[in-house]
Amino acid sequence: MAKAYFAAGCFWGIQQRFSRLDGVEKTTVGYMGGVTDSPEYESVCTGKTGHAEVVEVDYDSSVIDFGSLLSYFFDWHDPTEVNRQGPDIGTQYRTAIFPQTDKQLSKAEEKINQLSRSGRYSRPIATNIERADNFWPAEDYHQHYLNKRGHGH
Repeated sequence: MAKAYFAAGCFWGIQQRFSRLDGVEKTTVGYMGGVTDSPEYESVCTGKTGHAEVVEVDYDSSVIDFGSLLSYFFDWHDPTEVNRQGPDIGTQYRTAIFPQTDKQLSKAEEKINQLSRSGRYSRPIATNIERADNFWPAEDYHQHYLNKRGHGH
């Protein structure tokens, strides 16, 4: 089982979308990329911890590869928005990829370069590639939040 970490605004919607993909075995929302240990939602929302809202994707790489996950990730949000997605504003809502391996890092760089040259976007790609440090799972009530609220499959 391989892992990948993506930030694309509020983690609820991106978790739901990744959860629906064949080959994705499990998703967990949480926080990554900050400067404090054991962050909680309230502290992350202040923007002072530096964490992003992230989805951890556990996937079977023989069914779906990292390149495919990247393609979905970029299709599901606006990678040109800086520190926001839709109505959600702040550094915790930034667009970012947290590679786990050198291969994931090179694939992410390649995809961003490809999209930058494609002419698909009128603004530069704002997606950061950040060092994958500790992943802190979010509180239970955030896990599969949309499904719990009747916005599921």
